[in-house]
Amino acid sequence: MPKATVYNLNHENVGEIDLSDVVFGAEVNEGLLYDVVRAQLASKRQGTSAVKIRAIVAGSIKKIYRQKGTGNARHGGKRAPVFVGGGQAHGPKPKDWSYKPPKKMRLGALRSALSLKVQEGTLKIVDAFELAEIKTKALAETLNRLEVSSSAVLVDVAPNDTLRMSARNLPKHQYLPPEGVNPYDLLRHEHLVLTKRAVEALEARCTR
Repeated sequence: MPKATVYNLNHENVGEIDLSDVVFGAEVNEGLLYDVVRAQLASKRQGTSAVKIRAIVAGSIKKIYRQKGTGNARHGGKRAPVFVGGGQAHGPKPKDWSYKPPKKMRLGALRSALSLKVQEGTLKIVDAFELAEIKTKALAETLNRLEVSSSAVLVDVAPNDTLRMSARNLPKHQYLPPEGVNPYDLLRHEHLVLTKRAVEALEARCTR
């Protein structure tokens, strides 16, 4: 069972914590991470691209000239795609791109992402993340002391509105509750900062 150092917000060593082998010591499955992150990104796609077909564009539906005898091609109305201002033929339609991998895949990818942070040495555990006030500058200074100023996911159990609201205006950092931690956000941030309560919550989530 791997151990991790626990720090306070002044980056002082205040003890150690045992980490679950299943959650933080798993083999990193890159293929599984790819599949789950791909599903997350697909679910973020809006899928709202669309064009106006001939039934939607504005214009008269009256037949523009008689069927025979004019020497012209046979047309019904000016909304046809061959006319300027007519409808678009075979254009894109709104589509839902989202899909959801099985629960075992999602939890396996989360364990891989958490274990990767341990292997890379970018996991930081604090005893508690209690800030005196809601202030972005104070949180930025705290992250500098913890040596995670580049980019980090900050995780603490709810409710920690002081941390959540202080992190809102930090473009390189993100606050998440344990139930919201996901492989995509873990991989796109360099560091992961967990409180001891968040460690317990993640271990419970990943072993159920």
